[in-house]
Amino acid sequence: MTNQQEFDVIVVGSGGGALLSAVRAADLGLSVLVIEKSDQYGGTTATSGGVLWIPLNGQMPDDYDSAYAYLTAAVGDTSSDAKVRAYLESGPEMVRYVNEKTALRYEVCAEYPDYYQEMPGAKPGGRSMQPVPFDGARLGDELFKLRETHPGTQLMGINMSVVEANTMATKGPGWLWVTIRTFARYYLDLPWRFKTKRDRRLCLGNSLIGSLRFTMLERNIPLWLNCPLESLVHENGRVQGVVARRDGKPVTLRARRGVILAAGGFERNQEMRDQYLPQPSRQEWSSTPRLNNTGDTIRAAQAIGAKLGNMNQTWGVPSVPSPASPQGQQPVFSERGLGGFIVVNKQGKRFLNEALSYDRFQLAMYEDHVRNGGGIPAFTVFDATFRKDCPHGTILPGVIMPDAKIPKEWWGDFVFKDDTLEGLARQIGVDAAGLAESVKKNNEYAKTGVDPDFARGDTVHDRYWANKAVKPNPCLVAIGKGPYYAIKLWPSDTGTKGGPVITENAQVVNEAGETIPGLYCIGNNSAAALGRSYAGAGSTIGPGLVFGFRAANHLAKS
Repeated sequence: MTNQQEFDVIVVGSGGGALLSAVRAADLGLSVLVIEKSDQYGGTTATSGGVLWIPLNGQMPDDYDSAYAYLTAAVGDTSSDAKVRAYLESGPEMVRYVNEKTALRYEVCAEYPDYYQEMPGAKPGGRSMQPVPFDGARLGDELFKLRETHPGTQLMGINMSVVEANTMATKGPGWLWVTIRTFARYYLDLPWRFKTKRDRRLCLGNSLIGSLRFTMLERNIPLWLNCPLESLVHENGRVQGVVARRDGKPVTLRARRGVILAAGGFERNQEMRDQYLPQPSRQEWSSTPRLNNTGDTIRAAQAIGAKLGNMNQTWGVPSVPSPASPQGQQPVFSERGLGGFIVVNKQGKRFLNEALSYDRFQLAMYEDHVRNGGGIPAFTVFDATFRKDCPHGTILPGVIMPDAKIPKEWWGDFVFKDDTLEGLARQIGVDAAGLAESVKKNNEYAKTGVDPDFARGDTVHDRYWANKAVKPNPCLVAIGKGPYYAIKLWPSDTGTKGGPVITENAQVVNEAGETIPGLYCIGNNSAAALGRSYAGAGSTIGPGLVFGFRAANHLAKS
């Protein structure tokens, strides 16, 4: 353990953007220290899909004009043209650097569509990229300090890549072989199985973080755990370092070039949620690790005059309670593309296309709640056929998790069951006539393959996670075989989008719009670089890495 207290660069946080910026700064000849608040590294990134949304990535056909048209339409007036262009220009360079100079590898997801298919320049696939699986055994004991992936991204504790998960979930070509191979690889991995149940084939966010941590170890970049930030050292008009707490005592750490704030947002800080976010808003609904992401870095930057922006926005997603997980909630990501269920409000009415992007889904819950007072919570309603074959949040398919295996305390809390739709409506407190009418309409739409109310299943995005064998529309399947089930949905998030406003080089600006020398900010503790947009899978982590890359480049030149 080094006792050094002066470095060129200090990075606060240990998510994807933090570790990438640290590695890049070191490769540019700078001495770097990474400090992390918790006793595990990886942050929310480690629990995520680890996907990056990178147009012009060089692995699929794309062109600047369409990428620019799409991103500017998605961003609207919530970011600057300079940041949009910086993202498009540096994203491909960052991916090349990662693939050529680090242990991390990214490959394109050829069929993963952009989220806003109605916007100019949208692509049916090729801009989202997944991390290649990484052998966690290469990390040695550091593997067990890596925050584990979210249980919802695994299959009975076994890790999967994005493409593997999609093939199995949608019963795509070769899905049975992929399933058999996945189980066989895990259970035949001897003698590792005798050492730990943890899968050493790291995928998704664990692959991203594990690969970068291995790269840090190769470069001897120190990472201090249990070292929370307390304040910024702001002297002579610039940020000169940080005051952190280590071994229970405050320590001043000097940064000759600058400090990069790369921690999480404020989603676990109820006071800040009450102050900034649309209501109702509860930190318990968040799908990020508990006790982390309490806005410490945002408050520290604000204390020295940083201008804050985007404080009323989150990376929204619907979620289901997950009492046994470290997060407490399980995001409902991929299963929204399946047919055989509907989502209703208190009036028993559908109010959205269930397969639309999860950020828009969460916003629709709030919009309906404002209109009708019934969108929070909402309820997913399905029948015995869906229950047998399909997952939904915490509840796995019945063939894996029969009703008898669902904990008793979940029934009547967020999971409900009844022999009739009328009885189910009574249990969940929604209008029975409204629910019956919604199910009737769904069944009519399943026959025609057309949803005239919300156009469910009309785009390649809607159908990406759907069962391709279902015709005519895989997102529309009849609901009719009792018993009937409902699961309570909350408007969750995978982080907040607000914090210090930054330039195209991730420099923090003050209330007067001037940069604060020596202070940089990336990821979820910054005002989202691309504003309101959730352009495609990986639009959270992608900007974190790209602007972390740019911050390191700028620091090396400063």
